[in-house]
Amino acid sequence: MKRVAYLTMEDMGDFVTDFHLSVEPMAALGWHVETVPWRSNADWDEFDAVYICTPWDYPDYLPEFLDVLVSIESSQALLINDLALVHWTMEKTYLRDIEQRGGDIVPSTWYEDFESAGPADFFANHKTNKVVIKPTVGANAMDTFVLTNPVDQDTLRMLRQVYSGRAFLVQPFIETIQTEGEYSLFYFSGDYSHAILKTPKAGDFRVQEEHGADIKAVQPPNALLDTATELFASIEPLPTYGRGDWVRGPDGRYLLMELELIEPSLYLRTDGGAAVRFARAFDERFQKFAGKRALG
Repeated sequence: MKRVAYLTMEDMGDFVTDFHLSVEPMAALGWHVETVPWRSNADWDEFDAVYICTPWDYPDYLPEFLDVLVSIESSQALLINDLALVHWTMEKTYLRDIEQRGGDIVPSTWYEDFESAGPADFFANHKTNKVVIKPTVGANAMDTFVLTNPVDQDTLRMLRQVYSGRAFLVQPFIETIQTEGEYSLFYFSGDYSHAILKTPKAGDFRVQEEHGADIKAVQPPNALLDTATELFASIEPLPTYGRGDWVRGPDGRYLLMELELIEPSLYLRTDGGAAVRFARAFDERFQKFAGKRALG
């Protein structure tokens, strides 16, 4: 049996996970799965591969997390996804790269520090009275806020504290996230697998289950499927797994909110064949790696 470490957190708390659904399909392909907290003292040479599974607290320990991934990359184990993809999508500035390549993203303005920013410009730049502010490195909507114009003094003080010495971006609030929801499409080795629609609870904008959002499996609109497939085909190196989150813009185009290539929840439970497709993509990626290693 080949050994794979699924990187996790020490304590998953209230997070909803379903990675266990891939254990049986992985076993059918000759893999023994072990869950390993990413902050452990594991010997990565004891594994054939390491899957960046659910280390969802890493934004709080970013340098340490990257050191762990570098140590895995230096071991005999294959890190999936590639470290190059981790570095590229670690900061949301990758959205600028996608936009420069002609992709449609939610319009974004970028700031290095709150003290150098002008809150009035948040709204003027996007010609709206409602915006979203979020850190360039973050997960699970942590430190993400919806602001309305004008911003009161208490909120400004809070934002100065949260974003002190910290890069962030500002985007217009896309109303369809509350009326229609946010689409997530999942790809394994560049092939479309399945999709879900995440709808926030009434009065909220966050689409994570932990925040009360409704999750349902859907067949994505053809225009969205074409957009997502084109995006994933353009990513190098090709991700073994990935998720893209889109919303419908005011003009009907689908706008990319996030591209998740590090440790996305894959919502395997929403599609009966998703876990098998994940396992096949994972095993195929390892076989290519093993073949190259055998050739020296």
